[in-house]
Amino acid sequence: MNRLILAFFIFIISSPLFADYVDDINNNATKRAESCRVIYEMNVGSFSNEGTFVAAQAKLEELRTLGIDIVWLMPVYPRGGGINSPYAPTNFQQTNPSYGTVADLKAFVARAHELGMEVWLDWVPNHTATNAEWVTTHPEYYGWNGQQEFRHPSAGGITYNDVWQLNYYNTDLVNAMNNALKFWIDEADIDGYRCDYISSSQIPVSYWTEAISLIKNYKPGKTITFLGEADIAQDVTKLKAVGFDYDYAWAYQSSLVSYGSTGVYAAPLKTSADKMLSASGSVSFSRMLYLTNHDQNWNESKKTLTEKYGVNRYPLTVLAYTLYGMPLIYNGQETGGNQALNYFEDTKINWTTKDAKMCNTIRTLTALKHAVPALGDKVGVNWVTVSTGSSNVLAFTRKVSHPSGGTEEGAEVLVVLNMATTQTSATLTGLTAGAWSQWLTSETISQGTSRKQLSFSATQSLTLEAKGYRVFVKGTFSDEELPDPEVYTPTLDNVDEISIFFETATERDYAIWAWGALGGGEAYCINTSWPGDAMTLMGQTDTGRYIYKYTLTKVSDVPANLIISYNGGNSKIYDGVGFVNHGYYVEGKSTPTQVITTTGIQELRGERLAQGGDYYDLSGRKVATAESSSLLPKGIYIRGGKKYVMK
Repeated sequence: MNRLILAFFIFIISSPLFADYVDDINNNATKRAESCRVIYEMNVGSFSNEGTFVAAQAKLEELRTLGIDIVWLMPVYPRGGGINSPYAPTNFQQTNPSYGTVADLKAFVARAHELGMEVWLDWVPNHTATNAEWVTTHPEYYGWNGQQEFRHPSAGGITYNDVWQLNYYNTDLVNAMNNALKFWIDEADIDGYRCDYISSSQIPVSYWTEAISLIKNYKPGKTITFLGEADIAQDVTKLKAVGFDYDYAWAYQSSLVSYGSTGVYAAPLKTSADKMLSASGSVSFSRMLYLTNHDQNWNESKKTLTEKYGVNRYPLTVLAYTLYGMPLIYNGQETGGNQALNYFEDTKINWTTKDAKMCNTIRTLTALKHAVPALGDKVGVNWVTVSTGSSNVLAFTRKVSHPSGGTEEGAEVLVVLNMATTQTSATLTGLTAGAWSQWLTSETISQGTSRKQLSFSATQSLTLEAKGYRVFVKGTFSDEELPDPEVYTPTLDNVDEISIFFETATERDYAIWAWGALGGGEAYCINTSWPGDAMTLMGQTDTGRYIYKYTLTKVSDVPANLIISYNGGNSKIYDGVGFVNHGYYVEGKSTPTQVITTTGIQELRGERLAQGGDYYDLSGRKVATAESSSLLPKGIYIRGGKKYVMK
């Protein structure tokens, strides 16, 4: 019973209680057209506490609500090589026993198909683990050096000592690899492959041409899609014509990494985008755009979204999902992406963390991708002239001549981003005049989704908050109101955590910098550069004020002092005040007004019904009021934003 209660508790704090128009779009189980899909990179071992196919399968409906069309599974093979890398497989036709069986994977794929999703496997063509089965059974499959010894592959000056290089000039090896690709189609009904390290000089171009064609034609009526891990359009151009369906827009993502601390102006963003768009026009395949994945999150100095992009992570997310191609969500990114996930150890995603702004932004963007023809993968970009605030504001439209359905709804989309650290007014010229609908605005998205009908002139003025963003769709759509504020009662995940709470009248990107006996602020911050770590918006008070929370995860000692700032600048609400563990700070007051002691889910007893407030079940149905004299049956209930269990 305790495990069941915990499972329900985790579900209700990580899932929306009430459906909205975005959910209605994303939950449609019809398989999407190829040009309007969203892909999700999942590490099975990290995705749930159990780390199994079975547990991941139970969460597939949540991914569908998020708007996922393709689940890319990081390598599911048994691991070897001594450092437990998923990219060091010991057998290409087995599953990692800690994840489950081939039958479990097949069931996972079948459930994904029922929900209208595809499943792609991560394919590791270049090498095997140093203790792979082939090392003893087929040593001829490997590349040898001059001393007749197996050879470790290397790239970028790094030698990978946990794996051996495969020899693609051996026909038997080529056949064995192709048979392994066929195996997963036969045994698990998978839909595609994400191919690792396709830029390897040890894999001939001819192999890719022949293998991709072979696998795509393996089963009549079955479509198999190939995603190559390389920037083929701009870097590994020798692979342009071998048959990949998608590549990585790698150079574009790399151009964004400095925006965590220095990215303010729109011009560098436009320059990077133009380079990517120009290269994209020369290839027949589509492209995958992303801000992070397992490499960026762990291998590149273990940097989270906040550490990599700072407060720019929100507008850059909008840009990545609306600019071009197929957007990628890395597992856990919908929670805010502020964990560095060690995929060698399958670090578990903390689903109890919550970034409503990021989650609602992402699921609205996926709904836009699904519902708006102008956001098809290869629809061109038209930069909008910004006559005011031009150094800070980036605006563009994407437009199709003949959208599906034959109507103008969704034929054009307008995206506006303010990269400045201050509120900015901008005048846009050259717009299509007429009816437009605002689907996404940074000013309210943390409260929930909404939609508002507007009328634009050819020249239109807008005012955006610092790091603000808006997305408009041409046409007439129903207005959708914001949900009632989610009332949050401050609680601790456990009594041992180190947290503070902050109440404010204004929704912004707040950050905390804490320091004390261990030295500088970096001792207590995940993000060692100013302004420190992002605070998480947990919900609102019953009067509509916002409550933020920050939990230290690096050290066990309580820091001595803190600074709270907003929007990545030096605007400090608190500067050097005393840090009180679990202190509740209110903007405008110099000391904490209380200390939070309540933890987790609370036990509900019958006599507490008279204390006031309505009770709801998990479907949102009111089941009791303060005046109710009857006891609630056993179960989990919500009252005033808090969760209770009736035993």
